[in-house]
Amino acid sequence: MSTFNAIGVASTGVTVYRKWLDAVSDNVANMNTVTRTSEAAFRERYVIAQEAGDGNGVQVGGAAFGSAEGRLVHDPNHPLADADGYVRMPDIDLGSQMGQLVMAQRGYQANLSVVERAKDSYNAAIQLGKGS
Repeated sequence: MSTFNAIGVASTGVTVYRKWLDAVSDNVANMNTVTRTSEAAFRERYVIAQEAGDGNGVQVGGAAFGSAEGRLVHDPNHPLADADGYVRMPDIDLGSQMGQLVMAQRGYQANLSVVERAKDSYNAAIQLGKGS
């Protein structure tokens, strides 16, 4: 694997982990979103990663979504409550999302480190070529 290839592959990882971080942040931001019981709850999003089409790296292959059923919460004073006093909220677990956040953040950082190391190696090779 050449240095340029290492940079390319790691940059695909950075992109996928960034998308994963975006999905987690959307999930956390919407975990208290309330809808009517007749409507679907906010559906948490999961990023699906797959091998890149050219075989060098990874890419986002799509997204999977959680249940639109959510959970019913009794809140008779809420303006969106039904006749029985219920509203629908997403069934998103904050602990799980925080675990996802840590994993995505670590993966993002690891791929950035690979880019930095490859860049340093490339610069060192240029310096050797200059005879310095």
